[in-house]
Amino acid sequence: MITRPPLSLKARAVGYLSRREHSRAELARKLAPHAESPEEVERLLDALERENWLSNERFADSLVHRRGSRYGTARVMQEAKTHQLGGEQLSDLQERLRATEPERAREVWHKRFGTPPATPEERAKQIRFMMARGFSRSVIGKVIKGAEDEIGEDSAE
Repeated sequence: MITRPPLSLKARAVGYLSRREHSRAELARKLAPHAESPEEVERLLDALERENWLSNERFADSLVHRRGSRYGTARVMQEAKTHQLGGEQLSDLQERLRATEPERAREVWHKRFGTPPATPEERAKQIRFMMARGFSRSVIGKVIKGAEDEIGEDSAE
């Protein structure tokens, strides 16, 4: 059986980045066990940023794309904070998420429930589900109220 030589640190980094975007902090954590020193990891990450292989901005865009359609602003922001993005990047990300939260919440609610709650218990269940997904209470209220209003209009006709 032929054994391959171990991958270089840069080859590992490029392999991770070819699969999906990573934040600088996340990539550093994944590479640390394979590096001889923390300085070696930092030098590599600096080089990858200069060569535009690694970008926290692209990572933030990727995070919105991957998580935004299923989760609310609070949940996506919680994940983004674990990746140690800069303050400006976090505020920009939060602004973008808040701008689309009502539409995203409506889609998640419609996909999961589709009909307005008939009982207070059902209403509480729907609210709990949406809150667990990270949507704000005000947006959840508007989504459920909007669905109830649509049903009310249909029955009035």
